[in-house]
Amino acid sequence: MSAWVAIVLGLVQGLTEFLPVSSSAHLRIVGELLGVGDPGAAFTAITQIGTESAVVLYFRRDIARICVAWWQAVSGAHGTDRASRLGAHDQNARMGWYIGLGSLPIVVLGLAFQDTIESSFRNLYLIAFTLAAFALVLGWADRRASLTRTLDELSPRHAVYFGFAQALALIPGVSRSGGTITAGLLMGYTREAAARYSFLLAIPAVLGSGLFQLAKSLDEFGTPGTPSLGATLIATLVAFVVGYVVIIAFLKIVSTYSYRPFVIYRLVLAALVLLLLATGALDALPTT
Repeated sequence: MSAWVAIVLGLVQGLTEFLPVSSSAHLRIVGELLGVGDPGAAFTAITQIGTESAVVLYFRRDIARICVAWWQAVSGAHGTDRASRLGAHDQNARMGWYIGLGSLPIVVLGLAFQDTIESSFRNLYLIAFTLAAFALVLGWADRRASLTRTLDELSPRHAVYFGFAQALALIPGVSRSGGTITAGLLMGYTREAAARYSFLLAIPAVLGSGLFQLAKSLDEFGTPGTPSLGATLIATLVAFVVGYVVIIAFLKIVSTYSYRPFVIYRLVLAALVLLLLATGALDALPTT
């Protein structure tokens, strides 16, 4: 993988990670169109470190408040009874527990289906299907959503629902943000609340996955069929810079407009992928 291809893939990752359009699907498609084949699940996970670092930077004050409040609650600052340690007296402390609770599904399912995620889940026919199917689900959820709940009303049950919705993103084409935002809309949360929680919920899972893949792949970088470490780092840096800008724009967009443009985009992309598969411009299964 050349430096310019790494830059392009980093740009794609940064532009699509936070939008409900599936960054992993875009990397899978664009990588093959650029002639480098499927960048792979490891490359995708590592470049997501860049975009999640942008999330940490943007939400640094929120994260600091949540971490401090959670530690105070756990250490008994608000009382030593079970309810107090679980954040009964502090919404930020509860948010810390909810993020941890919501992260469990993607961790468990990600480890259980790791081999499938890195192979058959990257079939472009499956990706085209999930792009289209979840476009329709997102559009339906956006139309019927009551859009009244805020994050102050988040509960343990809803945190688990958000977590399972996030875990659907293990299948390229679903979209991590798309899954969690759709779940939030179906549960009655405002678009902005669902989007903000989607960002916060992703931090442990995505950073953990990226660091795990980085450690696991250190000896594989540059071997035949894999991107080099340098190319991966370039893509990750580009994804960080672009991702930070996208966060700012996306939160402004969702507080004003519906998700209809993203629904249309997903349907068009799914149709384009099927057309490219039919003409032989893309291979359904990952190539190296």
